[in-house]
Amino acid sequence: MLIVHALITFDLLYVNSLKGRRKVLHAIKDRLKTQNMAVADLSGEYPKEARIALCFFAKGQENANNKIQKLEEQLQHHFPELEFDIQYEIF
Repeated sequence: MLIVHALITFDLLYVNSLKGRRKVLHAIKDRLKTQNMAVADLSGEYPKEARIALCFFAKGQENANNKIQKLEEQLQHHFPELEFDIQYEIF
């Protein structure tokens, strides 16, 4: 059993306020929580940037990589207007 920690950084080009950023992040976090992932908002004060930390279990290296790939595909499908970068570690 492996633990995967991922940090996703978003560039929210069309968001102009912290309230707008919270609305976008809430939608993303709700969608990710359905996949049995722990989600935390690590964003700072700048409204056009956001960071989310994820943590989840994987049965093996291949399963962890598949979940990360599925996560990336899901974000691209449901939030095509967002630019993001995923960095992750597998323990």
